[in-house]
Amino acid sequence: MRNSNRFIVVTASFLALSFLVAGCAQQRVTRYGHVIGLRPEKIEEYKKLHADVWPDVLKMIKQCNINNYSIYLGELEKGKYYLFSYFEYTGDDFEADMAKMAADPTTQKWWTFCEPCQSPIQTRKEGEWWASMEEVFHYD
Repeated sequence: MRNSNRFIVVTASFLALSFLVAGCAQQRVTRYGHVIGLRPEKIEEYKKLHADVWPDVLKMIKQCNINNYSIYLGELEKGKYYLFSYFEYTGDDFEADMAKMAADPTTQKWWTFCEPCQSPIQTRKEGEWWASMEEVFHYD
């Protein structure tokens, strides 16, 4: 291959890689935070459930474009326990992905074990189980 052709091939490869990296770097991420109460008598049960989450539940979470998902437990007032969840959504249609998850029979069964442990917040919006929280600060 002549040097000028080699230069063109290398330059084209570099540009293609640059566009690929730029496209990946621009993936849209929306962060979500939610809170719900946890019944004190159900704390150990809830921890056990989440120490061994069913593989098909985890697969559905991933299929619905949810990443970096965490749930935290805290006693915010004496005897009052709360769960805080955080996740990042990378899809294009949050409502459709959440409907897909809600329609999944395995996820529905999983929720039958989790929901009795939880105590929804009185001020949650209509239709919510976990109360949505507003992001007021983020640092990358």
